[in-house]
Amino acid sequence: MNILTIIGARPQFIKAAVLSRFFRDNPSCGITETLLHTGQHYDQNMSDVFFEEMDIPKPDINLHVGSGSHGKTTGLMLEKIEEVILERKPDAVLVYGDTNSTLAGALAASKIHVPVAHVEAGLRSFMMAMPEEQNRRLTDHLSTWLFCPTQTAIDNLKHEGISDNGSTLPSPDKKCVQLTGDIMYEASLYYREKGNIDLKEKDFILLTIHRAENTDDSKRLTSIVNAVNNLKNYSFIFPIHPRTRKILEQQNLKLDSHVKMIDPVGYLEMIAYESACSAVLTDSGGVQKEAFFFRKPCITMRDSTEWVELVDSGWNTLTGANTDKITETVKHIHIPAKYPSLYGDGNCAKKICDLLK
Repeated sequence: MNILTIIGARPQFIKAAVLSRFFRDNPSCGITETLLHTGQHYDQNMSDVFFEEMDIPKPDINLHVGSGSHGKTTGLMLEKIEEVILERKPDAVLVYGDTNSTLAGALAASKIHVPVAHVEAGLRSFMMAMPEEQNRRLTDHLSTWLFCPTQTAIDNLKHEGISDNGSTLPSPDKKCVQLTGDIMYEASLYYREKGNIDLKEKDFILLTIHRAENTDDSKRLTSIVNAVNNLKNYSFIFPIHPRTRKILEQQNLKLDSHVKMIDPVGYLEMIAYESACSAVLTDSGGVQKEAFFFRKPCITMRDSTEWVELVDSGWNTLTGANTDKITETVKHIHIPAKYPSLYGDGNCAKKICDLLK
């Protein structure tokens, strides 16, 4: 089975590191992979470093699409991915998560009748204004294989009329929908042993801000900055996305000296920060889970989350972009008494391989 895997952004590099390594290390699986990088994240700190430190094979193809509007970048990816599919003739196209690269890969493949495998299917924020929600829903409905990280994801798909057909030869109309566990959990188990990065910083809150719903809304971004600036008794470390830095400068928003802004970091350094921090304040999807993997309480500056089980278990608190709510939640943050098993047994890659086989 020849698979074309589409990646383009940091979370996908992490997920692909696990599954691509499994394909490579288990030839009996019978799967060969061509890795295509759209170039959605393209600078050294957002892309190259992940391939180097995580031992991901260099992409066979790099489209170098770069940044731009949603329509422009998705359209360019769609056109170029289709050309690759027609040239390489893969048996399936595999996509991850909810980015524009994901949707472009799924659309390009499905239009020319190449089956799509979606890793991390079924998640829902129930906010269709979010580009990520649009990408994920459309990809799920186009896919043949839907690999779900949680039972909640399976249930979400059932509500949309998508369920496992039981066919040994699945198709877009007779889907394979299976609970595989979370591939990022498997990544955290593997790479936490590889990191061993000794940080000087102690007793800090790890801060990340990058979601368009916050950065592209001046009121929300101002409220978040005001909340962080209110928390002067806490130290923050903020690996800042280049786009977020640019927007803060454009809007003349400044974080006070108790916030240490650093350039984006690689995955190994990021999990070192997640392991060492006292708590996480974020608007990321992946970082919410990573906080849980390292048993750190998380505050999420969004109005909803795909990872509802984290909220239900008390490990994650949603605050939106409300200044007072963020401030008060940070002041009262605590580690929950129970640590439930939410994301599988760490054998996601093998389950996916077996199902594809």
